[in-house]
Amino acid sequence: MRLHRSLRQYPNFPSPGILFEDILPLFADPLLHQSLIRALELHVTNSYGEKQTPDVIVGLEARGFLFGPSLALKLGAGFVPVRKPGKLPGLTETAAFEKEYGKDFFQIQSNGIKPGQRVLIVDDIVATGGSAAAAGSLVKKLGGILLGYVFILELDFLKGREKLDAPVHTLLSSQEEKN
Repeated sequence: MRLHRSLRQYPNFPSPGILFEDILPLFADPLLHQSLIRALELHVTNSYGEKQTPDVIVGLEARGFLFGPSLALKLGAGFVPVRKPGKLPGLTETAAFEKEYGKDFFQIQSNGIKPGQRVLIVDDIVATGGSAAAAGSLVKKLGGILLGYVFILELDFLKGREKLDAPVHTLLSSQEEKN
């Protein structure tokens, strides 16, 4: 698949032993970007049908912001960001999640999702699943109906999908070093 081949890998970034997957080349090429959004759009419409498409796409900071708004436009949905604390104005709700080096937090604006709205959460990669699970808890806290999670890439060996309580779709999976 052309999308997978376009990803760049950086060994030992940001720390020794990590093989970093860089999705930014997908956005540097307009045809790749268009293919990515179309693949995500097809997944959503095929999985949920026209009557169950999301009302809101929630994108996780920061890479979920790169394609979440484009997908939302294609689906006729709104876009709501989930960010680190102190980045959103107004009243917010907060959820904690565990990272490999400690606890972190996500926030969403308290009026970002209305009770009963159907919500799909998007991000670039599902690794341990902690940040996506925190976003899911925020959606539910605001009364949203969590339809599922969509990611570009899954690092299967970290089993992050096991922490998520709604259907998970990834376009690409596994992590193998490219030659």
